[in-house]
Amino acid sequence: MFASWNPAQPEITDLIVRHDPHTLARLPVRKQDVLDVFATFHNRQAIRAVEALPSREGVLDPLEIDRLLVTIHWEMQRLGEEFYHGPRVYAAVSAVISAIRSSGLTGAIRVVDIGCGIGYTLRWLAARTPLASQGIELVGVDLNSALINEANRLVCAEQLPCRFVHGDAFSPDHSGQLYLSTGVIHHFRGPALLEFLSRHRRPETHAFLHFDFQPSFLAPYGSWFFHILRMRTRVARHDGVLSAVRAHTAGTLVQAARSAAPEFASGMVGVKIWNTPLPRVFHTLIGVRRALLAGLKTHFGPLASRLGELK
Repeated sequence: MFASWNPAQPEITDLIVRHDPHTLARLPVRKQDVLDVFATFHNRQAIRAVEALPSREGVLDPLEIDRLLVTIHWEMQRLGEEFYHGPRVYAAVSAVISAIRSSGLTGAIRVVDIGCGIGYTLRWLAARTPLASQGIELVGVDLNSALINEANRLVCAEQLPCRFVHGDAFSPDHSGQLYLSTGVIHHFRGPALLEFLSRHRRPETHAFLHFDFQPSFLAPYGSWFFHILRMRTRVARHDGVLSAVRAHTAGTLVQAARSAAPEFASGMVGVKIWNTPLPRVFHTLIGVRRALLAGLKTHFGPLASRLGELK
């Protein structure tokens, strides 16, 4: 195994930004602390990427780090476009919303995108689907204020019916009926994964959809190929491949969801390509309140074959 592909280590972007868990205030990050983590894993690629990051008196420059993160998220948006991520999300979101409506909920439904970055997923939904006109509120939440500022700049320029806020997606102010995320859930490991999923147990929450890379033998090689072609920064090239390596298996996600959020029937969507044994690039952890199970496959329509067993 390449040292940079060791799934036991964090990604660079997990370490170069820190926030106070209560106030969300930005905290200083010492460059040497980050280097020490990757030295432990003998990860020369990560070390070179971190050494190149600007710092002042040994502390990473927060403005430069924010500029880097915005650049990385723009590159991630390009990958999302090439993998047709918007249609994938809409197919699942619209089916779940239809199931929620069928259960009798007539009021507003808030869709909350956890770790939304610069908001590509919600901006795509707002621009290309009728969700907003159907009483669906699209809200993106992220802990990084620079990414939220960029998302809000874009939504104003594009004049789209969605909004982005800096904060905790599970707080009473931002919680929603349907949670979703893209490329976020693999950042939570072990007990942190269980804690993350348990936070969906709010009474107003009806369902969740978490999209992420699907691990396979070929996934790291495919990710490396696309990131070499499309990513310009060392950090993005490193973390993109490591994300594919660290992604959770379907079994891990389902077991964690059923343990941490037993009120929801949980399973996977889109694990295999059609009826073949070939894995899809992305798979989706789905959880719905048990009252929504009846007829859920009907709302998925032609894509019902991609919906695995929910229990």
